[in-house]
Amino acid sequence: MTMFPTKVKILHRLLQFRYTFWCSLSFGKAPCSRLVLGIETSCDDTGAAVLDETGEILGESLHSQKEVHLRTGGIIPTVAQQLHRENIERVVQEALGRSNVDPSLLTAVATTVKPGLALSLGIGLDFSKRFVRQHNKPFIPIHHMEAHALTVRMIQPVAFPFLVLLISGGHSLLAVARGVDDFLLLGHSLDEAPGDTLDKVARRLSLIKHPQCSTLSGGQAIELLAKTGDRTKFPLRTPMGQTNDCCFSFAGIQNQVTMVIKKKEAEEGIQQGMLLSCVNDIAAATQHTVASHLAKRTHRAILFCKANNLLPSSSPTLVLSGGVASNQYIRKVLTIITDTTGLRLICPPAKFCTDNGVMIAWNGVERLREGKGILPPDVDIRYEPRAQLGVDMTAEVKAAAIRLPSVNLKIPN
Repeated sequence: MTMFPTKVKILHRLLQFRYTFWCSLSFGKAPCSRLVLGIETSCDDTGAAVLDETGEILGESLHSQKEVHLRTGGIIPTVAQQLHRENIERVVQEALGRSNVDPSLLTAVATTVKPGLALSLGIGLDFSKRFVRQHNKPFIPIHHMEAHALTVRMIQPVAFPFLVLLISGGHSLLAVARGVDDFLLLGHSLDEAPGDTLDKVARRLSLIKHPQCSTLSGGQAIELLAKTGDRTKFPLRTPMGQTNDCCFSFAGIQNQVTMVIKKKEAEEGIQQGMLLSCVNDIAAATQHTVASHLAKRTHRAILFCKANNLLPSSSPTLVLSGGVASNQYIRKVLTIITDTTGLRLICPPAKFCTDNGVMIAWNGVERLREGKGILPPDVDIRYEPRAQLGVDMTAEVKAAAIRLPSVNLKIPN
């Protein structure tokens, strides 16, 4: 037993030697690729990943809380906190183990500190503080939405500036990404997020009782059933039609759908909690209205950017990211807008649209490259449940009062 500490030290030296030797073989006299550990706990997924500065994923791990929250009918912050607490150490160790990277070889640790659920953010931040102090590593605090916006640059070369639409269960915003930490905010949700609306409609329809949807999230269930639904059976009004800005409001869509559901329950003589015969049609109408609202606000953002020369004249780009970006119908509707306006639409693969440690590590890589926001291990930093992304330009967008030309947003089933 007295030899154990010595053996540990010898093992660490061997690991460091192996890494240095491998770098010398791979890169000659060039410095070895820097390594970043990313940690994500902003909501209900505990994620960790190790990336090198080329974006290669050396190892990752993710613990999803989806099944637990499906049973409880939504995310309960204290439950999410406890699940993060129970799983974070294992998830981080799995990511490190799969990457064959000892903590001593990391260049920095990047962690989500804003925005998100306070109790969830706290678990990730507290763990990271202990980790960086134990291993004496620089700490890179990450803005969750910045990470979503930049993920696409890990997949393919997308030059700044570009327009980005971030849509998820907790957020929706339009911004111009001018640099790693340089954003112009053109629009944001005034109430709830699109993913939250889809989830609430799915719960009100009791889709967890549907034989095809019992293991799906609310948004996934809506998308699946909408494929065989007729959206024209329940025409819904797209919100904010008379407001010429780029902000969003999804609460009104939910209210409209709730009224439709109550009316159909009365007609079919069933109680709340039972499945309606027309759930596919209601799902299709809900999905189309959410997609139309996103498309119209994005259309105005594109026109504002063009009027103010905020995007390059050659190959301007719209990046779509966030959990709701995996919805294929929404992608098709937005493609109509980008085709109409001459932009190219780029989306990260679906697995990188949802929350994960990879996107946080990549944001850390981007910041490490430019030397931005890199803090010493003993820094005192706090999480921020609410945090704006970039410089707020919403007033300027509204003042421009851009009227939209008519665009046919019909997508065949």
